[in-house]
Amino acid sequence: MEEKLLYKISVSGCVQGVGFRWNAANEARDKGIKGFVKNLSDGRVYIEAEGSMSQLNTFVEWCKKGPAHGSVETVNVDKLPPVNYTEFRIES
Repeated sequence: MEEKLLYKISVSGCVQGVGFRWNAANEARDKGIKGFVKNLSDGRVYIEAEGSMSQLNTFVEWCKKGPAHGSVETVNVDKLPPVNYTEFRIES
């Protein structure tokens, strides 16, 4: 089994009000990723995603595209030790 990692992901662009959090949560759950997604007051979306490196790298590639109605400009990723999330949730 692959080692579990935590990616802290910041996504900027037209990513609020376009279903980004909902779609990101579905993508994460489909891939077996745990953590959360939330909007930030500066217009970015912030995600903490925990899973294997292959799961997370596939998820980051999705984040670079985002949902059909959004427009992603940049995706920044910090890699950290896992904190053992048990689910993937949407925070407000």
